[in-house]
Amino acid sequence: MARADSAASSGSASRVDPEALWLAAERPRRGRPPARSRAEITAAAVAIADTEGLAAVTMRAVAARLGTGTMSLYSYVPNKETLLELMIDEVSGDHRLPVEPSGDWRSDLRRIAHEQRAIMRRHPWLPAALPARQTLGPNTLAVLDYALAVMTPTGLDAQARLETFSLLTGFVASHMSYELAQERAIEAAGRTPGEVFDAQTRYLRSAVASGNYAHLAQALTAPGGNQNPQAVFDRLLDRVINGIAPEA
Repeated sequence: MARADSAASSGSASRVDPEALWLAAERPRRGRPPARSRAEITAAAVAIADTEGLAAVTMRAVAARLGTGTMSLYSYVPNKETLLELMIDEVSGDHRLPVEPSGDWRSDLRRIAHEQRAIMRRHPWLPAALPARQTLGPNTLAVLDYALAVMTPTGLDAQARLETFSLLTGFVASHMSYELAQERAIEAAGRTPGEVFDAQTRYLRSAVASGNYAHLAQALTAPGGNQNPQAVFDRLLDRVINGIAPEA
């Protein structure tokens, strides 16, 4: 029935053709035009992923949400891998960035990272989806181009700026994967974040009291920072950004 769904379940991946996906005009490959547009299909898939998780996104589920036949979707979306590319680029359009950089590259990079974090919180499937991405859509390219402009004052060459932005995005996605997973684990355990933190603190105090973890004891007795998830993210983000071009 569903070529994409069966491929996903078997672990095989279909190749995505960037030119066919992003440059060719949206049109059905054969037969009559479908009743739905590619934009509608993408929006439906994003809505399913937001509420039920990425694994729930199948061509059958999207068709059911749109009230159409599964096979009609293949006119615009040939497989699930292509649908994933459309979903990633769709939510990349959520970035709210100025038209031009401010000239303060550290501040501008923080703003981009905060936008990425906010988008990943709205779409918690996104961190897990990014490693499977095979191409970059127009919304993603716009963010990338802006980031390269932001980093011009660093003095890094173009290739280094590309790599640096990849590093920054990787940090945000990795951190958000952990942050969101922790929230799900706490919710599943039926405990509050405060209860989990207090229990962990009591355990670590007992562990360091044994005298077996001298360096950990030093770290735990040092003045602690705000453990609010946003504050932790900001501290780590500053360490990443400050290491990009310390002399700039």
